[in-house]
Amino acid sequence: MKKIIFTSLVFLTFFEGFKAQSLEKMTWFNEPSQWEIKGKKLTMMVTPQSDYWRISHYGFTVDDAPFYYSTYGGEFETKVKITGDYKARFDQMGLMLRVDAQNYIKAGVEFVDGKFNLSTVVTHKTSDWSVITLEKAPPFVWIKAVRRLDALEVFYSFDDKEYIMMRNAYLQDNTPVQVGLMAACPDGNGFKAIFENFTVKHLPDQRRLEWLKKNQ
Repeated sequence: MKKIIFTSLVFLTFFEGFKAQSLEKMTWFNEPSQWEIKGKKLTMMVTPQSDYWRISHYGFTVDDAPFYYSTYGGEFETKVKITGDYKARFDQMGLMLRVDAQNYIKAGVEFVDGKFNLSTVVTHKTSDWSVITLEKAPPFVWIKAVRRLDALEVFYSFDDKEYIMMRNAYLQDNTPVQVGLMAACPDGNGFKAIFENFTVKHLPDQRRLEWLKKNQ
């Protein structure tokens, strides 16, 4: 009887974790006027004249683009497949991990001056921006982020098998973070963005694992 109860509790815990990652359970920040969820796919029309950026280089702060998220603590791995009908300069979409308005990281694809770039913006009070220019437009891209201790590693892939690092950046440790799907259209009139197969997988805390090794 105890074994049955334990098994049931394990199943329920797993099921609740799975439910927490379903698109229907997530929350909008700056909800766009048009969006739809079908199964594991979120489609949105990105809000025109919207972005995330703080101060540096341009001298302005904006915090008004669509972001669909859930909140997670601890260490984890998240990934998503993105497809965009990019049209105007700075059209962008991908993952965002956000502690608050002054601390966030967004990573994905950004269309700049006719070229497609793998783009990462790291913001801690002020924003910085790094890009990897692609030779041709990809039909889709997988973006993955791994949070470990006080760092976030960001990767890209064209097949969800081989992942290549595009950025390693600081992200506050032991702090809940909003994890989700971001798209922005700073200069244009909006574009269609499709997110598929979004997942967040819990990872055991590294410090606790080290403690367990020493205290078995």
